[in-house]
Amino acid sequence: MPIFEYRCSECNNKFEVLHKSSAANEEVICPKCSSKKNKKLLSTFSASFAGGSDFSSSSYSDDSSCSTGTCGCGSGACGIN
Repeated sequence: MPIFEYRCSECNNKFEVLHKSSAANEEVICPKCSSKKNKKLLSTFSASFAGGSDFSSSSYSDDSSCSTGTCGCGSGACGIN
């Protein structure tokens, strides 16, 4: 089940909601002021792999090609591909 971050437009409270489905249009209510005027925030994610290793910023290469937008695992720079 995905966790989404929201910010209330009324009281500026930042909170997380665990949705049953990422496609569901569930109504989100601020736990602080009960407002329904909330914005979904962009947030980072964390992934872990069997064996306990994790996927973090230290997994990426410090390659100068990052300035061109071709760094990270998509380009194979992290060594996972």
